Amino acid sequence: MSTEPFKNVIMLPQTNQLTGLYTIIRDQNTKRPDFIFYADRIIRLLVEEGLNHLPVQPRTVETSTNQKYEGVSFLGKICGVSIVRAGESMEQGLRECCRSVRIGKILIQRDEETAQPKLFFEKLPEDIAERYVFLLDPMLATGGSAAMATEVLIKRGVKPERIFFLNLICSKEGVDYYHSKFPGVKIVTGAVDPCLDENKYLVPGLGDFGDRYYCL
Repeated sequence: MSTEPFKNVIMLPQTNQLTGLYTIIRDQNTKRPDFIFYADRIIRLLVEEGLNHLPVQPRTVETSTNQKYEGVSFLGKICGVSIVRAGESMEQGLRECCRSVRIGKILIQRDEETAQPKLFFEKLPEDIAERYVFLLDPMLATGGSAAMATEVLIKRGVKPERIFFLNLICSKEGVDYYHSKFPGVKIVTGAVDPCLDENKYLVPGLGDFGDRYYCL
């Protein structure tokens, strides 16, 4: 698990707990119920870290002991946008942290003739341009699908600095490609793998996240 710094990549603290969680989900012998449980724990950490980077303003409240507490409140509204299907696995973690959060969806699949990503479907909140957006996809491999999804958001009026791309594992290649197109978008992740194999899977990776979460 790489801990090399990248500009605009926010890494989860590389604690023993986090390493233990990644050890479980990377293990090919981990059964589906355990994979889901521990992947969900990492997703929750990613959402919490993303929320740490949203802007706030001062707010004073009165406590039950009739004392004033100098706190903060969030500025602006947020929404989640999942890249279907694997990104949908991250929606519940966002809902657990943000009550009544709006969720949008983008479906991108690889064109079998060109091997390039192709946009098939999008459904986004009408006021998405006014929100901070958590773009959800568990893996950043080549960066093609993430880049296309980000282009959709920007065309709908979302400013790049209001987009946070949350994922469990990146490749260095994917980070470099994605930020060559969108240097202002922050990536929130827990691991950066060093390379891709000949099939464009992350190495060491964990296999196909969607299959392991939904099917196996």
